[in-house]
Amino acid sequence: MGKLLIFSAPSGSGKSTLVNYLLQQPLGLSFSVSATSRPPRGAEQDGVDYFFLTPEEFCRRIGAGEFLEYEEVYPNRYYGTLKSQVDAQLEAGQNILFDVDVVGGCNIKKQYGSRALSVFVQPPSIEELRRRLAARATDAPEVIEERVAKAAYELSFAPQFDLILINDRLEQAQAEALQAVKVFLDL
Repeated sequence: MGKLLIFSAPSGSGKSTLVNYLLQQPLGLSFSVSATSRPPRGAEQDGVDYFFLTPEEFCRRIGAGEFLEYEEVYPNRYYGTLKSQVDAQLEAGQNILFDVDVVGGCNIKKQYGSRALSVFVQPPSIEELRRRLAARATDAPEVIEERVAKAAYELSFAPQFDLILINDRLEQAQAEALQAVKVFLDL
């Protein structure tokens, strides 16, 4: 049976960059593709980056109990992990790497306990977070401010995670993440 590696963070903290780095390492990790009700950004592909669902389809699946965890992160903007996806990967003996929001990360950790390592990726500061979000050039200024405001709330969840990784210098954060994963997986 596989193990779960949960990476959560406020938007713009560098979580996805760290997750992508770990997926490129020879660790035998499988990515957990989340579902979302937001439209694709840039070159994102359905079933690869996310399962893109309409808000109505997402809500139907919530009602049917198809999610391991889900969250309405912003009005009508849902993110979640489909139970069927995780079950299939665990049954195949895969070690699953999750890139999920903070509340979702806490929910998955609660359900799997010691089978899961939860890592909270923290930005060095709120101002640096704002700068990173603006540099992405994927969101309007008002969306960036919504994300920054939400980040302050999300930072309060950090103590609930097994590991807090401050992403100040990317190379150091990558090395720390890699070491933590290797230790957890007994590699």
